[in-house]
Amino acid sequence: MLNPPSQIRLNKFLAERLGVSRREADDLITAGRILIDEKPAKLGDRIDKNNKVCYNGSIIPFETDFSYIAFHKPIGYVCSRRAQGPAPTLYELLPKEYRKLKTVGRLDKDSSGLILLTNDGDFAFQMTHPKFHKEKIYEVELDRPLEPLHQQMISDYGIMLDDGPSKFLVIRDQDHYIVKLSEGRNRQIRRTFAALGYKVKRLHRTKFGIFELGNLKPGKFQIINKKEIGIDF
Repeated sequence: MLNPPSQIRLNKFLAERLGVSRREADDLITAGRILIDEKPAKLGDRIDKNNKVCYNGSIIPFETDFSYIAFHKPIGYVCSRRAQGPAPTLYELLPKEYRKLKTVGRLDKDSSGLILLTNDGDFAFQMTHPKFHKEKIYEVELDRPLEPLHQQMISDYGIMLDDGPSKFLVIRDQDHYIVKLSEGRNRQIRRTFAALGYKVKRLHRTKFGIFELGNLKPGKFQIINKKEIGIDF
């Protein structure tokens, strides 16, 4: 028997509403933290708008309007909801209706450029998990020219860091470098160059997957229409 079109897999529903991966959603179900109509949920369950789904005693609304925005993060702002010391948070630059959105990955305080925000956990997961290989492109300025041997080492072999090897494509472009990578480890680009004795003076992201910064000004955002740009998750 076919499932009604309005039904959705429970783990997909939880991923979208809670901002977790589908595997993490399955873990919540297995741990008994999800109820459907006051009964413990089971792996593989499907739900529709007539079901009442609860997580830790709170009802998760079935109908949710997802929002997706592209934001140009200026230098000096952090991506967390709370300010870190004197550094302000990027949420201070957004209208109130978008301050509940979560960042898709992060840019550190001293970096600038494109960052995505959404309340669609499934979208965020598929943009950030390494298995989906979403390429990110950065403009990087160093404190001194990169030696050709070091450029080859990074691009062809990788540099060993505390959390494993770091390998990405480095291309010279006039007075700066273009870096292309699909990983998202904490301060990976800065740490990789530092391991070879370089200091990153400027780190600016221009592209994330199919999304480009374009002419978006610092501190400004643009609404992304999922249907118009053909995202199919």
